[in-house]
Amino acid sequence: MKKREAQAKSFEGSLTALEKIVRELEHGDLPLERSLELFEEGVRLSRECQERLNAAERRIELLLHDNEGQPTISAFDEETAASLRLDETDDEADDDESVF
Repeated sequence: MKKREAQAKSFEGSLTALEKIVRELEHGDLPLERSLELFEEGVRLSRECQERLNAAERRIELLLHDNEGQPTISAFDEETAASLRLDETDDEADDDESVF
């Protein structure tokens, strides 16, 4: 059930939840098990937010350029997004700026 709730959250909601977790962990007076639970949830939220940002960036790139680099507007489809993800995965292996 938690997974479905997380998927339904907006980017802003996920970011707010992540900020709350960070504040709780920084306070430092939590038992170890609770700290680990919060850390795991924070990593999950961080990855989810990063994925949403990456998807938004890909959509913007599709809207702004065609194959020849000319400005254009095109429909966003999953096939194109999948090919962009494959290209991105190769690039990310070389220079991952993610904290997690």
